[in-house]
Amino acid sequence: GLGRARRIDDAFQLLESVEKGTAAGKPKLSTQLIYGLLDALIEAGQCYKSTEAFSHSGGAGDLRRANGLLARFGFLLREGGSSSILTYNLLMKGYINTGCPQAAINLHEEIQLLGLEPDRLTYNTLIFACVKAENLEAAMRFLKEMKDKAQRLCCSDLYPDVITYTTLLKGFGHAKDLHSVQKIVLEMKSCHDLFIDRTAFTAMVDAMLNCGSIKGALCIFGEILKQAGANVDLRPKPHLYLSMMRAFADRGDYNMVKNLHERLWPDSAGTISLAAQQEADHLLMESALNNGQIDAAVENLTKIINRWKCISWTSRGGMVALRIEVLLGFNKSMLSPYLLPQVLPGNPIERIMLPLETVRPLSGSLELKKVVMRLYREPVVPIIDDWGSCIGLLHREDCCEMNAPLSTMMRSPPPCVTTTTSIGHVVDLVLKKKYKMVIVVKHSNLNGTTHGSRAVGVFTAEQLHNLVAPVPEGLKQKHCS
Repeated sequence: GLGRARRIDDAFQLLESVEKGTAAGKPKLSTQLIYGLLDALIEAGQCYKSTEAFSHSGGAGDLRRANGLLARFGFLLREGGSSSILTYNLLMKGYINTGCPQAAINLHEEIQLLGLEPDRLTYNTLIFACVKAENLEAAMRFLKEMKDKAQRLCCSDLYPDVITYTTLLKGFGHAKDLHSVQKIVLEMKSCHDLFIDRTAFTAMVDAMLNCGSIKGALCIFGEILKQAGANVDLRPKPHLYLSMMRAFADRGDYNMVKNLHERLWPDSAGTISLAAQQEADHLLMESALNNGQIDAAVENLTKIINRWKCISWTSRGGMVALRIEVLLGFNKSMLSPYLLPQVLPGNPIERIMLPLETVRPLSGSLELKKVVMRLYREPVVPIIDDWGSCIGLLHREDCCEMNAPLSTMMRSPPPCVTTTTSIGHVVDLVLKKKYKMVIVVKHSNLNGTTHGSRAVGVFTAEQLHNLVAPVPEGLKQKHCS
């Protein structure tokens, strides 16, 4: 618990109190305690990697602490003078989680030198590391070694399981190696003791689709539906329906996408998120357009507008809607387009931004009562610190305490872009995120963020409103003709 809560120092102190006999209840130091913290450290490495928050307390640092834990308490984990295979399984997992799959693969040699016997988890972890490292030849060598050893030792616990094959399917599917995917699928179906669960079936379909084998994917999908009649645990998740719909939408098979769209709700398992429902509607529209059924595509776009109220231009569905708009022309537009005649969307925002000094930023140490009339006139004002750096935005609706400093009511950090960011991207931010003001900074720092960079200007929603113009009637007629 302490390890997962990132209270690592407290966890180490607890272990030391157990070792010294001062812990409440006088528990004995055990391998379960060591493995518990070791696993927590390694799991936390994955969490921190996903949020890009590597520091001395997370990410790669967790693996260093894991090795420190082994150096301090490893005497408990030794079997016959060496660490157990479970220790190496956890270390390999840690290397993979921190983005170093090759380091995990290299541990195999150390395992052999120590004379340890790899178990199924060891081989599955090694194969997963090979897939991550895109070394599929090594993955197949580990698979062969795994099967040979299981047969030689007559050990059923060493034979590949559904996790082994699913991992390989993902690797060869990503590599678009259809022949290898087909071989793995055939081998899985030939193993009499192997139960192919929903996750494995889904991996088969995804691998086939990645390799461009629509027919192969459709055959397996049909097999899933057939077996799901007798086993509800095999009913496909919404993800699988969407994967199939994407493939058939690309081909313009409107009828197939329509059938899948209709069966998504009654036949899939689990909750269908709003994002999945929205994508399903978009794919139905896309398949109609790719099939040349313009009226059906327009009808579906109308339903999408009425149901979802908005559509992102950066999404796949947004690009389909844009194609429909071009075909309809401005006079029949369903989305009421507006033009920005004074700017080119690809130009940098630096060309049209307002210099920071012209919007008169306020110091965060000022009390609201001294500048209250400013907030009556302007809906949002940038706030700066004593060094002139923009530290937040103060919105009119957040002003609630006349005697409080502005810094206590501002929203921070402010939304920022660099001077070279395209006008189109900034406009998208203002429209999508409903920002009233975006801060423009001179350059980004080494981590690819704008935090700490000096502000040089702003772009406001009011500026965008002034730039926008409706489509002229003459242009509508020209595009119509």
